[in-house]
Amino acid sequence: MRIVADILVGLLAVLHIYIMITEMFLWTTPRVRASFGSTAEFAEQTKVLAANQGLYNGFLAAGLIWSLIAGDPVGHDAAIFFTACVVVAGLYGGFTAGRRILLVQALPGAISLIAVLLAG
Repeated sequence: MRIVADILVGLLAVLHIYIMITEMFLWTTPRVRASFGSTAEFAEQTKVLAANQGLYNGFLAAGLIWSLIAGDPVGHDAAIFFTACVVVAGLYGGFTAGRRILLVQALPGAISLIAVLLAG
């Protein structure tokens, strides 16, 4: 089960690196604007806020990666902490910004958290 948990945590880290890049560097591109249903004007007005959000997602990714390379018990405890942070961020975003975040962030975080807990 540990291997499955590590794979899921790794994939969650990759997801958050992707989110970080999207929010910090690609926010005003047509593809990302279409994905979020925003106009060029809105994207330009909110790019600093999006970059700030992206930075936080980068910190989540860094913590998840750290949990994979740190020895136990630190690695296991870090995996619990950072996957739980992803779940909380996803729930908050899902209820305040858009329901899709529940599926994109909270659900993968929850699945990863459960796998980490089961791996013990």
